[in-house]
Amino acid sequence: MTLRFGTDGVRGIANAELTPELVLALGRAAARVLGQGPSGPSSGRPGPFLVGRDTRISGPLLQAALSAGLATEGADVVDLGVLPTPGVAWLSAADNRPAAMISASHNPFPDNGVKFFMAGGRKLSDEIETRLEAELDRLLAAPRESPRRTGSELGRMLPGAGVDRYEAALAATVAAGSLDGLSVVLDCANGAASAVAPEVLRSLGARVAVIHDTPDGLNINDGSGSTHPEELQRQVVAGGADVGLAFDGDADRVLAVDAAGALVDGDQLIAICALDRRDGGRLPGDTVVVTVMSNLGFRQAMAAHGISLVETDVGDRYVLEEMERGGWGLGGEQSGHIVFGDLATTGDGLLTGLQVLDVMARSGRSLADLAGVMARLPQILRNVPVAARGASVGGSEELTLAIKAVEADLGERGRVLVRPSGTEPVVRVMVEAFTVEEAEAACEALCSAVRRALGA
Repeated sequence: MTLRFGTDGVRGIANAELTPELVLALGRAAARVLGQGPSGPSSGRPGPFLVGRDTRISGPLLQAALSAGLATEGADVVDLGVLPTPGVAWLSAADNRPAAMISASHNPFPDNGVKFFMAGGRKLSDEIETRLEAELDRLLAAPRESPRRTGSELGRMLPGAGVDRYEAALAATVAAGSLDGLSVVLDCANGAASAVAPEVLRSLGARVAVIHDTPDGLNINDGSGSTHPEELQRQVVAGGADVGLAFDGDADRVLAVDAAGALVDGDQLIAICALDRRDGGRLPGDTVVVTVMSNLGFRQAMAAHGISLVETDVGDRYVLEEMERGGWGLGGEQSGHIVFGDLATTGDGLLTGLQVLDVMARSGRSLADLAGVMARLPQILRNVPVAARGASVGGSEELTLAIKAVEADLGERGRVLVRPSGTEPVVRVMVEAFTVEEAEAACEALCSAVRRALGA
C-alpha cells in the first residue's frame, strides 16, 4: 500500500514514509498522467513540468527524486527553486504547464510532501488523483519494466526564473504606492515567503519589519508563522505597527494581527474582503464559499449584510471546486486559506495580505475596525481517538441522539459539527456557543458520546 493523496497532495516523514524511491516513481506517474504529449498523457513525449519547493532540509532531496522521475519519462523539468506554493501555481497558470511543489505546508520540518497542479494552475480532481495513484501502483509493482527511454528521449533539467514574474503579478493587484506609510510586521515562518513577501510590500511603499525570515532547513514553522503567531503579536505592539501578517511554511495561508496585538483569523479576513468587494461590485452573486468550519459569527455577519454563503467540506480544494462550479469569486477557510478567483487559481497568503492591506489603505480604517464587522463566537474543537479511520458517525444511534440533544439545547445560540477525520483515526468535535462555558460543556458531552459509541 503506497501513500495516498489527501486533500492537499501526499505527505509523510521525509526519507521514512516519503522516500526518494517513492517520489521518483511518483514523478514517473505524474509525467504519464499529467504530461501533455502530442498523443496523450501516456504516449509521446510529455511537456515541461515546473517544480518548486519550500525551505525544508529534505526539499532538494525530494525535488531531485521527483525531477529524476519526470525526466525518466521524457519530461523536461524547470527548477523554480524556493518559491511559495501559490507562486508555483501562478506560473503553472501563466505558462500553461503542469507543476509540482515539494512542501508539507504548515507541518514541522521532518515532514514533507508533493502537491501537483494541472497545466493552468488548477489542483487535481479526484478522478485525476485516482489515475495517478493507479499508475504509481503499477510502477511500484514493476519498477524495471521495459522498454525505457534512453539518449535524446530523456528529459532535461532546466533553470527557472519565475520569482520576479510572480512578485510583479502580486504587486499589480493593487495600485502602485498604495501602501505608502503603512507599517507592517511580517512573520515568514522561516519558509518560502522569506524573500518574496518583504520585497513585494516594500515595492508598494509599506514600511516593513520582518521576523522568522532566516531559514536553515530545520526551523520552518518552528514556533513561528500562522500556527504560532505569538511573537508576531508581541512585535506588532512593541514596534507600534499598524498590522502584522503571519504566513505558513509554503505561504498559501495567512493570519493577521491588529495594532493592539489581537489575532484576526481567516473568517474575519474573508468578511473584510467580501464587504469591500460587494461594495465595489466585485463579488459575483454577492456570494462567498466557505467550509463547514467557518464560525457562526461569520455566518451571522454575512447574513446581516445580505451576503449569501455556499458551504463545502473542510479543505481549500473543495472551496476551489465549488467556486469554479458556481462561478463565485471569493472563498476560503478559517485557517487563512483564501482564494480570490479573479486573481489566482489557488489560496495565496501574500495575495490575501495585500488585498486586506489595500482595503485598510483605501478606507483609512484600522484592521481592528474592519474586523469588527463580525464577532467570533467561542469555538471549541477536540479530536477524539476512535477504533478506525473514517468511522461512521451516522451509524451510531446513541451518537446521533446525543448530537440532536446538544443541538436542541443550544438552539440558535450555537452550532455543532461532528465528523470523522479523513487522515487519522479520530472524530473531530466542534461546538460554538455564545459563551465559552456553554461551548465547553456541550463539547465534553459530545466527546463522551463519541468515546462510548466509537472509541478504541
